Amino acid sequence: MSTRSDQRKDAAEHGLYDPAYEHDACGVGFVASVKGQASHEIVTQALQILKNLDHRGAVGADPLCGDGAGILIQIPDAFFRAEMAKQNILLPPAGDYGVGMIFLPRESTLLGAPANRNWNAS
Repeated sequence: MSTRSDQRKDAAEHGLYDPAYEHDACGVGFVASVKGQASHEIVTQALQILKNLDHRGAVGADPLCGDGAGILIQIPDAFFRAEMAKQNILLPPAGDYGVGMIFLPRESTLLGAPANRNWNAS
């Protein structure tokens, strides 16, 4: 079984392209620095892409429910490391942890509702 370190080494040696991931996609944008430098300008451009995709109709059919559209950014390791240190939590090395964002209802009576919903209903 390969480790993350092995995977990163392989990607560095052979690139990130893998034809196994080829498929049709509608409404996709990509912005990156070829020099690998993080910048606010890249985030600004990514947000503009989201606006442009909305114009093309790349939105969910239900206007009251998000379709998961968003931007993927590099984890600000120094920020997370400092915040976790305030709580006496030691993070693993940069690149060996992930960050997720979950939106929950503000009303406590609704917190269990998503888990109880019948998603297979027709």
